[in-house]
Amino acid sequence: MMWHHAEKPWLVDHQVGCVLALVTLFLAAPAQAGGEKTAWPNQRGTYAGSASCRECHAEAYQKWAGSHHAEAERFVQTNLDQTAFEPARELKSNTQKTILQWRDGQPQIAAVGLAHPWETNPIVRVIGEDPLRQFLVPFPDGRFQTLEASYDPHRNEWFDSFGGEDRQPGEWGHWTGRGMNWNSMCAACHNTRVQKNYDAATDAYSTTMAEPTVSCEACHGPLGAHVDWQKAHGGASTNDPAFPKLSRRQVFDLCGSCHARRTELTGNFQPGDDFSDHFDLATVDASELFYPDGQIHDEDYEFSAFLGSRMQQAGLTCLDCHPRSLHIAKLHGNALCLQCHHGGFPKAPVINPTEHSHHAATSAGNECVGCHMPVTVYMQRHPRHDHGFTIPDPLLTKQFGVPNACNRCHAEKETEWALKRVEAWYGDKMQRPTRDRAQIIARARAGEAGAQTNLVRLLTTEEIPYWRAVIAGLLGNWAADANITPVLLRDLEDTNALVRGACVRALEPLVSEELIASALQKKLSDPARNVRVASAWALRATLDTNSPAGRDLQAYLEYHADQPGGQLQLGLFDFARGNADPALVHYQKAAAWDASSAASRRELAVVYSALNRPQDAVKELQAAGRLAPREAEYQFELGLAWNESGDLTQAQTALEAAVKLAPNNAPAWYNLGLAREAGGQSANALEALQRAEVADASDPRPPYARATILARQGKLEEARVALRSALKIQPDFSAALELLHRLSPP
Repeated sequence: MMWHHAEKPWLVDHQVGCVLALVTLFLAAPAQAGGEKTAWPNQRGTYAGSASCRECHAEAYQKWAGSHHAEAERFVQTNLDQTAFEPARELKSNTQKTILQWRDGQPQIAAVGLAHPWETNPIVRVIGEDPLRQFLVPFPDGRFQTLEASYDPHRNEWFDSFGGEDRQPGEWGHWTGRGMNWNSMCAACHNTRVQKNYDAATDAYSTTMAEPTVSCEACHGPLGAHVDWQKAHGGASTNDPAFPKLSRRQVFDLCGSCHARRTELTGNFQPGDDFSDHFDLATVDASELFYPDGQIHDEDYEFSAFLGSRMQQAGLTCLDCHPRSLHIAKLHGNALCLQCHHGGFPKAPVINPTEHSHHAATSAGNECVGCHMPVTVYMQRHPRHDHGFTIPDPLLTKQFGVPNACNRCHAEKETEWALKRVEAWYGDKMQRPTRDRAQIIARARAGEAGAQTNLVRLLTTEEIPYWRAVIAGLLGNWAADANITPVLLRDLEDTNALVRGACVRALEPLVSEELIASALQKKLSDPARNVRVASAWALRATLDTNSPAGRDLQAYLEYHADQPGGQLQLGLFDFARGNADPALVHYQKAAAWDASSAASRRELAVVYSALNRPQDAVKELQAAGRLAPREAEYQFELGLAWNESGDLTQAQTALEAAVKLAPNNAPAWYNLGLAREAGGQSANALEALQRAEVADASDPRPPYARATILARQGKLEEARVALRSALKIQPDFSAALELLHRLSPP
């Protein structure tokens, strides 16, 4: 047996901004009775500040000033915040206890802290306003952390935004951990022109911004030149060459820069930039991040679901439903949807809500958004509409557990009840392309045999680029299939950057093949940075780090070096380039920064094995197995590591655990067969090898190994049959050819 390192493909460290949640400058800002502190460093010298907009744009300024954007972040204010802390409150959640109090003119938190089992810390900053507020605590080295204890101003009530998770000190997601670090996880979307400024050498931040909160310039871009020009021309001209004018698409990308679950590529997005040059978008994939029909599952925000919608494909953007600077809709109720669906928009079918919904005009079921934009509550108190405009389909609920709006509302009813209703109302209309697509994707996510054929069919007919990217990503499970590889190579030239990036990642496992490497090499000069970075990552073992794409990748890796996921990627990068010692340092940091991460332990084991330290590899894989006891791969690799360290009994025990967890794991059965044979259990070894053959009929090694055992037992004809099976799979299998020749009658 040999240690097998199955490298992880392109790790996307998805950031979840609001839930997960400044510099020491905040410490000098006392609680205020009103107003906002304005003495902020002008990060680039071209930002005028929101107050400069008020004189000429009074009405727009007033609308913005009362919006969620304007309230995205602020200093503590006595008149707004003292009520939450006085009298003192105690919040108990699972094993965690937090005391919130107002003392010496400012709010404080007492809880399990960074360096002591019980600490009292000041609160200096507030994130959000409605429907909940979160609070920032200053930590050493320029860090600010956000609390899991959150405040509901409507109920005057404190609650744990993570509900029943019971996050513990040392875990990435505990309020003292890096998953709740403001500098990395919250700041960019709650303020204007933030620069994280992380120093890896000191593990410290010197974060700066142009203006606290989501200001006018967060969306319009720096307006210093505009203000100067208007002053010079008396403020009367509308033909201002200094005012940045954004297209509909640029505004859409701007909204997506914060309202999307995505990975930062640069930390340098500005209004007017292309989304794909600065972010890698999270989409429907093999995980539970989204449902197969595109509905949001985890905290996915609005952008991805909307990209997959027919509304977006028809040309709508955020501004068609939402006014600038506000989260509210332009119109109330069905009037918003009937802007288009009343016959005045050629791409939109005419809808009569009562006839279409089969619900009375005054009922919730008559509302368009009730069925097509269902609400999910995040952070225990924050209801959010799904922007995928999906069609409720109880059949998908019955088949794959995809939620439908009918049963969301009629929770007391069975799925079958809802299914009968929609079939009676809509008949054959329910068998629509979106249902077919969701079924194909759900089956592909489950790894069903033949699913790739339907994915290819879907890829050739799908009009929406988002879904082509989803399909290409799922085809990565079959990238080595001779019928799939050409499809992915073809779609490397798709006109959409999201699709091209998905194809790059799908082909990455085949990068050792000359044809694939050559195709990905060309993508290093792709016009979109997300494609260049994905290609550079795929080619990391041989990448020229001084090339433009190499610098793009290096900048991306350095930007995320403050997070355990980023350290994992740095380790993978170094290890792929043959630099095991620096890779070890990165993996050790990742494990230390997130004690609950099984993946970090697994990667540590890989590098320990490469450094010929099998006992250390065993220790880390044991830890990984404890952290993820249902993960068969860790038990499989533990078995290989025990074998490397010379303990065959422990190796066999771990491999037995692996096949129990994953009965179709062919490599585990194969190695278990070898271990049993080495331990003198020939009958059990033959059984395990037979299971390996059934699980993977394309691998010639199990029948060959079985033939060697049968030959030693004197069962020559059975051995010859097994050898012929191996040679049918691989005709040039030299060891099998030699043994068959030796066993053949003279």
